[in-house]
Amino acid sequence: MSDVSPGLAAASSPLPSPAGPGRAPTGGAREVWNVLVIGGGHAGIEAVWAAARLGPVALLVSNPATIGRMPCNPAVGGPGKSQLVFELHALGGLMGRVADDTAIHTRVLNASKGPAVQSLRVQNERDVYAERAQDYVLGHAGIDVLRGEAADLEPDGQGWCVVTTDGRRFRARSVVIAAGTFMRGVTWYGRSSRLEGRQGEPPARFLSSPLARHGHRLKRYKTGTPPRVRADSVDFAALLELPADPRPRGFTGSPGPRAASMPTWQTHTTPETHRLIQENLHESPMYAGDIEGLGPRYCPSIEDKIVRFAHHDRHLLFVEPDGIGTSEVYLQGFSSSLPPRLQDELVRTLPGFERAVIQRYAYAVEYDVVDSTELTLNLESRLMPGVFTAGQVNGTSGYEEAAAQGLVAGVAAARRALGLEELHIPRASGYIGVLLDDLVFKGSDEPYRMMTSRVEHRLLVRQDNADERMVGLGNRLGLVDDDEVERVRRKYERVRDVRASLAGRRVDGVTGEALLRRPDVRLDDLVALGFDLSPLNDAEREALEIAVKYEGYIERTRRQLDAEAAAAGTSLEGVDFALVTSLSLEAREKLSRSCPATLAQASRVPGVRHSDLTALLVHLRARQTPQASD
Repeated sequence: MSDVSPGLAAASSPLPSPAGPGRAPTGGAREVWNVLVIGGGHAGIEAVWAAARLGPVALLVSNPATIGRMPCNPAVGGPGKSQLVFELHALGGLMGRVADDTAIHTRVLNASKGPAVQSLRVQNERDVYAERAQDYVLGHAGIDVLRGEAADLEPDGQGWCVVTTDGRRFRARSVVIAAGTFMRGVTWYGRSSRLEGRQGEPPARFLSSPLARHGHRLKRYKTGTPPRVRADSVDFAALLELPADPRPRGFTGSPGPRAASMPTWQTHTTPETHRLIQENLHESPMYAGDIEGLGPRYCPSIEDKIVRFAHHDRHLLFVEPDGIGTSEVYLQGFSSSLPPRLQDELVRTLPGFERAVIQRYAYAVEYDVVDSTELTLNLESRLMPGVFTAGQVNGTSGYEEAAAQGLVAGVAAARRALGLEELHIPRASGYIGVLLDDLVFKGSDEPYRMMTSRVEHRLLVRQDNADERMVGLGNRLGLVDDDEVERVRRKYERVRDVRASLAGRRVDGVTGEALLRRPDVRLDDLVALGFDLSPLNDAEREALEIAVKYEGYIERTRRQLDAEAAAAGTSLEGVDFALVTSLSLEAREKLSRSCPATLAQASRVPGVRHSDLTALLVHLRARQTPQASD
């Protein structure tokens, strides 16, 4: 591939085809781009895709064949994460489309619980996912792909100049750094280390320097990945099979034709697994003190699980196919940095893996991240105006968190380059808003993972209503066209019309709406009674059922949200946080140290939960009661 490879759009196809050789670059490259994105992972893909909707952009990567790789689990979604992807899709992002195109197994998690926590998880064909992502990016006429390694960032009259290690200089009005785990990346296999951003790929050796030079505080984080095992060496008959949902679901409403073609499986650790790990902790670079980076609390290595949860005699592990045509399975939950010879022994202690052959060994990766509190809500550096950061470089973990940040940074960078009004995604609008607010105002001292528990009003911001909440903002950002806005408007208009018809017709003196409120009545029961639901598709039927059955809870949550918004400016002057016993111990300590002046400021203190804010409101009301009676 040439150093500059403009993509060619396939106008006759609904999906872009892979870029061909393209037109020969003139003058080496465009003189200046609106946005230049560094890094082709999930954050970089969304950033360059969003920015390209508003003008010419460039993507700088060391190797275009690595764009869209899934270095960890070959899946998209899950609790707290599927909500991000649904919102991302409603805003015009790519991840939901690529995930649905390459789905081989879909399952709705928490299906027996309420809609606030139900989450779609899509298993993907790993290699095809990367190919499809490359189809979109390399096939886009407005995206120039530059091959090289960034060595420096220098301000110039029109924005920034990205200097590569071979001396080329690429100018852009805005820059998005989406370097993932590559900034001064080091991988660990036992006590041995390599300079890598991930297995087999060189690190970004120099990007940390310009960030530090401009005053950014860099931190060192660590994450890891499990081994990949040859599928033909696994006894699947000894595993618990987990079939896909019989009716596949997708982020776009139409998952690919193979979305229910593969199961996943479950196994578990054994006493022998635990014994081997306990006896060999000295060979773990984390426990031996070789790794200084902070690891993820919510996605611990198998070594951490055995040490921290020693009272458990087994830990569940999920066996996931890397694809229909690949020879590997992914052992989710078995992340490790122990040396390869020990990994061979450990894996063979698992039921069904007695004769397993590891094809690619697990490893830990240590890398630099920026302090996310030094960013704006649009992920722009406060110290380097015009430079944005997105993804794991901001201290997050997960494909979905990275992709959401990529879209936000990409469109904000493009709008800044064009002098357009800056738009923000507020916390109350959904999971992306919570992610941004947490990163900027609370920061993190470990890789940040999105969870449903982080979202205070999750009943209002479910995965099923992401289009209703987000498509209008996507339109204002320039990412979603008017036709899509109209499609979503008509969808919810049909839901309201059918609901009105249920309220207007009675059976034995009871309206259809009142019948549907009963916990034992489903939509199919109403059809059997003669109610006409034919105008609605599956997604619209789901929207109708949630709107009716959860109406009381939804209205109560909306009132609570309105009350909290009104109370955000409430003064905390004179409150001795140490004496408010209804606060959690962590909140008492953190609030006493930071001394916030208002409830809004208290909400942004790391370690302060939603329940702590409620406790503060109750305390303030109780303190005011005697005064009111005087």
